[in-house]
Amino acid sequence: MGEPDHPIWEFVHSVECAVPREFAWGYWTNIANWIDPPAKFEISGPFTNGARLSTILPGQTYHSTIHSVVAGSSAAIEMELPGATLHFDWSFEDAGAKRTRIAQRVSLSGANAEAFVAEAGAFERNLPGGMARLAAAMGKAYNFN
Repeated sequence: MGEPDHPIWEFVHSVECAVPREFAWGYWTNIANWIDPPAKFEISGPFTNGARLSTILPGQTYHSTIHSVVAGSSAAIEMELPGATLHFDWSFEDAGAKRTRIAQRVSLSGANAEAFVAEAGAFERNLPGGMARLAAAMGKAYNFN
């Protein structure tokens, strides 16, 4: 039941944005750019393997660890839940001249993962819009520079 390579739930979505991959990566790894009210985000240091990330929501805080960072192209974030892990696997690929394809795979695993399937399903509703807003913000920031 729900080991990291055998999740009990997963969702994948991707977007393209009109910015070079290096810019997209730099924008995304600066958590000051993570604007997703009411959530607020804090990181223990630079966006590197082992960095701790906190997602602060009204009345609750979730803790994650960043790992598998391949600068400029991919990273994974694992959010700790009671008896389960929510995995966020991000990738950044060149998609033409000054274009980037950003993909995110969200999956849920662990002995108690079934208890979180309903909450994880919210990603299927919210993730496409959030990634579209991220791509638009990147494009705006790139064109402003």
